Amino acid sequence: MPLETVPWDVVDSLDTPERVALYLEAVLEEGDPVLLAAALGDIARAQGMAQVARETGLSRETLYRTLSDKGNPQLTTLMAVLKALGLKLTVTPVTGAA
Repeated sequence: MPLETVPWDVVDSLDTPERVALYLEAVLEEGDPVLLAAALGDIARAQGMAQVARETGLSRETLYRTLSDKGNPQLTTLMAVLKALGLKLTVTPVTGAA
């Protein structure tokens, strides 16, 4: 019997602030800026790209392009998107760092 698969999109799982935070924490652990941009795009799609576009003052097209695996958002864009998503960036020391 062949294995049956169904389409899955992480956006469908980003339905609570806690899940969004856990997803973003996991992505940040990887330390990959390309993955971070794509993850922010996932979160923006989950919350509504049009709403995020309105709150950031950027076009939907710009957000889709910037928050993809091909994007490279500027810090000002990153901060605006985080604010629109109801998130903030915090910094903590790396355990064991000198």
